[in-house]
Amino acid sequence: MSVTRTPLRVGIRVPPCDRADRVVETVRRAEQLGFDDVWFPDSQLLWRDVFTTLTAAALGTEQIGLGTAVTNLATRHPAVVASAARSVAELAPGRFTLGLGVGNSSVGPIGLRQTTSAAMREGLGMVRALLNGNEWDFEGKVRSRLRDPQPRVPLHLAASGPRNVRLAGEIADGVILLSGVSPRTLKGATDRVREGAAAAGRNADDIPLTVSAFCAVTDDIEAEARLLKPVCASIAQNGGAPFLALAGIEADVPARIEGIYPDLVHAEDWDRAVEICSAWISDEAVLRFAREFCLFGTVEQITERLLTLHTTGVTGVFLQHVGSYDPPTELIEAVGASVLPALSAPASPPTPAKAGHR
Repeated sequence: MSVTRTPLRVGIRVPPCDRADRVVETVRRAEQLGFDDVWFPDSQLLWRDVFTTLTAAALGTEQIGLGTAVTNLATRHPAVVASAARSVAELAPGRFTLGLGVGNSSVGPIGLRQTTSAAMREGLGMVRALLNGNEWDFEGKVRSRLRDPQPRVPLHLAASGPRNVRLAGEIADGVILLSGVSPRTLKGATDRVREGAAAAGRNADDIPLTVSAFCAVTDDIEAEARLLKPVCASIAQNGGAPFLALAGIEADVPARIEGIYPDLVHAEDWDRAVEICSAWISDEAVLRFAREFCLFGTVEQITERLLTLHTTGVTGVFLQHVGSYDPPTELIEAVGASVLPALSAPASPPTPAKAGHR
């Protein structure tokens, strides 16, 4: 008996890099071209406020899904996050997903630490309880609840390390995997999700799995891949060397690199960051990275990889362009004009073999 799968959801990451009304123009274009979701990152010093942008997007669109990818529970108290999520969900009924993560670019620039697994477990529990209209015991001092709750906001947890991936499978309504589209790393991550789900008595097949991936529609992967050197270096710098080694990438990157602000992945001067990171990431290495972990290639190549991803249990992807301070206009146009129609086209029947041939 065949299993009917829901279509793969294809989203786009849009940094709130401009006034909210201008960002909404980008979101509307993504909606027009058939993207399923727009995901907004949250970093208070890098971009405009994510919930202000989400509010404008909710009012300026009709059907596209909206989500944070991701906000955090370190710079924002869980009660504040719950209230903000409720406010956006009221404006976009059934369209908003609250994606949570450890903090990364929000906490680093202000000297805070990333949220621990234990704090994430408690914080997510608090957000869920408040959105459901339940009281919460705040440090044993007072019990309070959220007025006008919104219990139908899905809480998705973004993770890359095995501990948090397992936690996501245990407690979250959905999982955002930050390990790229490499089949080998995805296999390990989905196994951890299943472990967490099993520990909580849940069916892992019912948990949405969204995968993030850098994407470029191109006939010249070598030229485009070079732009990924800061991303590759950041992964190596932050404990991801074993993942890179799966693709034959050996990178010994120092713990601290001067001359790049605020960090490798969000460098303000990207060309300079590429130049600096070339000391540790070769052209050959970053090409392997692009081919293994990212969606770089022709329309046909990207479409085929997305279809293959879907067969592994992935329910959605969100695509990223290289850069943080401009909208992904070119990527939206390229994917919307070619990849999305190819994904929705019915499969062609096999060509009959000619007589006399086997």
